[in-house]
Amino acid sequence: MDIVTLTGIALGLSFDSFAVSLSCGVIESGIRFRKAIRVAIILALFQGGLTVLGFFLGSTFSQYIEKYDHWVAFGLLTILGARMVIEGLKAEEQKEPVDFTRWTVLLTIAIGTSIDAFAVGISFAFLKVQIWLAGLIIGTVTFLASMTAIRIGKSAGSRLGSRVEILGGLILAAIGARILIGHLTAAA
Repeated sequence: MDIVTLTGIALGLSFDSFAVSLSCGVIESGIRFRKAIRVAIILALFQGGLTVLGFFLGSTFSQYIEKYDHWVAFGLLTILGARMVIEGLKAEEQKEPVDFTRWTVLLTIAIGTSIDAFAVGISFAFLKVQIWLAGLIIGTVTFLASMTAIRIGKSAGSRLGSRVEILGGLILAAIGARILIGHLTAAA
């Protein structure tokens, strides 16, 4: 597989991370560069890393993983998104906004958005792809997309007001639903 094709796949895989990072920038409009880098690095490591992991586990566990991966992603992202919507609907003095930089939240998001990368890694095992190059390209593209989205979200967050958490939660739930619907319709 050539670099252009791998970059196209990386762009497709980075859309979920882009949307999550956009929400992060909107909600955390005061996010510092150091924290933004941490968010982008974690998302990139999971995208690239789970692609590589999927490659190595592909031939062994593929029939078991493919049955449930979309449900796991849907559940994680929908629960987190619903929590954000609920928090966004509360009165201002009752709110506890989601902190995208907390490890538990960040890891949940990273896993939820990287399950597709894991599935791609499984398919790469059957295609004899140069997995280390693929993982590096996917991770790099995800990092750049995440940093760009955080910056865009940060600029938009100050203009959108206090209800941006609802938008972020809806985006996360929509990503989960898209993953689920995509897998269910592909199986049909």
